Amino acid sequence: MSTPFVVKVLEQYRVTPPPNKTPTTSILPLTFFDLPWLFFSPSQPLFFYEFPHPISHFKSTTLPKLKQSLSLTLQHYYPFAGSFVSSPNLAKPQLIFTDNKSVSLTITESNGDFKHLCSNQPRDVIDFHPLVPKLASSFSYEGKEFPLLAIQITIFPNVGICIGLAFHNVVADGRTFHNFFKTWASYCRFGGSPLPLKSLPLFDRSVIIDPKGLQEVFLKEWRNRRLVQNIVIGREAKVDLSSMVRATFLMGTTEMDKIKCLIIDCCKEKNHSQPVHLSTYVLTCAFLWVCLLKTEQSVNEKMGLEDPTYFGFIAGGITRLDYPVPMTYLGNCVGFGRACVRRNELLGEDGIVVAAKAIGSTVKRLDASIFAGAETWILDWDVFHGSEHHVHITWSPKLKLYESDFGWGKPKKIEEISIDSTRAVSLVQSRYIEGGIEIGLALPKNKMDTFSILFTKGLNALP
Repeated sequence: MSTPFVVKVLEQYRVTPPPNKTPTTSILPLTFFDLPWLFFSPSQPLFFYEFPHPISHFKSTTLPKLKQSLSLTLQHYYPFAGSFVSSPNLAKPQLIFTDNKSVSLTITESNGDFKHLCSNQPRDVIDFHPLVPKLASSFSYEGKEFPLLAIQITIFPNVGICIGLAFHNVVADGRTFHNFFKTWASYCRFGGSPLPLKSLPLFDRSVIIDPKGLQEVFLKEWRNRRLVQNIVIGREAKVDLSSMVRATFLMGTTEMDKIKCLIIDCCKEKNHSQPVHLSTYVLTCAFLWVCLLKTEQSVNEKMGLEDPTYFGFIAGGITRLDYPVPMTYLGNCVGFGRACVRRNELLGEDGIVVAAKAIGSTVKRLDASIFAGAETWILDWDVFHGSEHHVHITWSPKLKLYESDFGWGKPKKIEEISIDSTRAVSLVQSRYIEGGIEIGLALPKNKMDTFSILFTKGLNALP
């Protein structure tokens, strides 16, 4: 285990939108797309940037720009400075913004090894947690207001900067968060020019149509659970982080093409139908699913081979709806996909083919009807996270997070810290490989060593 480094708090601020630029009071009701996220803990992305300047330069030149540009961004994305409120009588939960709301911005200094943190090799997960801003992990008390976003900027003197965020997904899906973060970066880099009208966030909840009455279905789940206990689906109750490491694995287009050819050749040889959907996302996920299950088998000989194993992911909703919703809509517009197969099928010689068929078929079902089976989304995720062996994907390569440039170039590395405790896997676009995907993983060290061997061996064995 590495020697813990020190993170020292330098400044603490409350950043507000510019005066008189936002509504005095604004209440945003939660749509049925937002409600499932009440059961999940916050996302915690870290963006590392090279910054070869001393702290004095940061404080005098960069910090004022970051604060001003964040304020300008909150002018348009003011719900991020708001709060989640759930009334004591369990009426409809909502987001509230008033003109005294703000976002917590903490400036810290670290003596940590910036280059090590930005590497792909296994690194102790506890080294990253001091870089994450403090934000309540769940909405645990009725009648209380909970901030939705917190930000921490950590300076590694003369080497780099880390922008850490924690935000509750009830205010934003990945698309909305990317729009917010991209706007902040653009304002910081180019100044405070007004956003084009076509880029302004849309708050109008009436664009979301609820043809299946999912609003009341999800609200009923929320009320029932709140009456019993505080339940957070996406967070493990207790996770020992002391022996865990995180690592990044790269999947390039060459490897994806080889996996695709392997699947097609196998299906032809055995006269089986080919998977209905073989996108780069499906190919990467299929290979990943098999590697993770083989890793579990190697350390758990008692694993029931006939038991089901699940693969879950978030599916963009805007392009799958049969009615128009602008890409600038501020809020959630995503569906849930869950594939399920028996473990022995994935561990067999055609495991990747089975995985690709299961994931691809799930994608196509969502393409045909994103609301198919939506009434049981929350219950399905209960089963999913309650299973001993499951794979849950967070983020998406389509978001192009590496394009977020504050004026110091694109990020050196992006890490999602919440996967340490949720057992999820992050997928983002590759910084270095065009069309490639970065796989972010957090596992106990013995499992990470095994996974690394299986992942590398599996890619090397591709024809």
